[in-house]
Amino acid sequence: MFKNTTVLVTGGTGSWGTELIHQLLAQEPNKIIVYSRNENNQVEMRRKIEDPRLHFFIGDIRDKDSLNQAFIGVDYVFHLAALKHVPVCEENPLEALKTNVIGTQNIIEAAISNKIKKVVYVSTDKAADPVNSYGMTKALGERLMIHANQTNSLTKFFCVRGGNVLGSSGSVVPLFKKQIQEKAEVHITDMRMTRYFVTPQQAIKSLLKAAELGNGGEIFVLRMDACRIIDLAEILIEHSDKEDVKITEIGARPGEKLEEVLVGEIEKSATYVYDQDLLVILSPQNRTDSSELNSLAIIDSHHLMPKEALKQILSEGGFLD
Repeated sequence: MFKNTTVLVTGGTGSWGTELIHQLLAQEPNKIIVYSRNENNQVEMRRKIEDPRLHFFIGDIRDKDSLNQAFIGVDYVFHLAALKHVPVCEENPLEALKTNVIGTQNIIEAAISNKIKKVVYVSTDKAADPVNSYGMTKALGERLMIHANQTNSLTKFFCVRGGNVLGSSGSVVPLFKKQIQEKAEVHITDMRMTRYFVTPQQAIKSLLKAAELGNGGEIFVLRMDACRIIDLAEILIEHSDKEDVKITEIGARPGEKLEEVLVGEIEKSATYVYDQDLLVILSPQNRTDSSELNSLAIIDSHHLMPKEALKQILSEGGFLD
């Protein structure tokens, strides 16, 4: 699909973006454009990935003119840029709105103007039955993407919704490892907390599959297993060189759920099992294509992976020393 094409990735220097670029380069594109606003991150990526097909564009998705310039000659867009940290978005809801909603609409308009073939919007499980500013703005981003298919016939817009990527910047695994080494203490907001996790490699493999399958209007959902955060902390402690590490409960942060879901309550009737990697939530316009799909197998965070399975995922992802 991507051979001899030009692909642009917004927010391309983040954890999802870095793994996406590695896997895209293997598919022989002519050019990959990394569009982001952090100069230092772009410089670091340029040094780590020395490939003449990789190009960099400093810009903000809030800036329509910048996006229109960057989209010239582009075939496919992966939209990853977002304000994503729940506490930050709770403290700055207007800024979250400007980036995650208005910025996404700017992406849509620039894509239509430049006749992009496909736009893939990377969303989050927090957009399902959202309770915080981050989840609400990402849910609105999904709605904008789905609706964009009704306003044009050339560009296909669809979404890929996932959970937490292990080891991503600011996420719990590097935080816990840092706390273990520096404080011999791990802070857990609530001992009952569960979350969905996936390795970067598997997340991007599923993302690229969805990118090929998408015909416009779908929300693809990565099939992931949930785990208990306390299990995650205990495994990291077991594999550290520290003794007598304490686990301290500090209370849930504003906007945090105890348990996330991959599919919201009102979405279940439109959700189908695509294959072993993906669910798909169909819009009313493409539900006629669902005859060959299986109905939704209920998937929520009450179906927890065993501790040994979590340990295996952490080991495969290279997170256990």
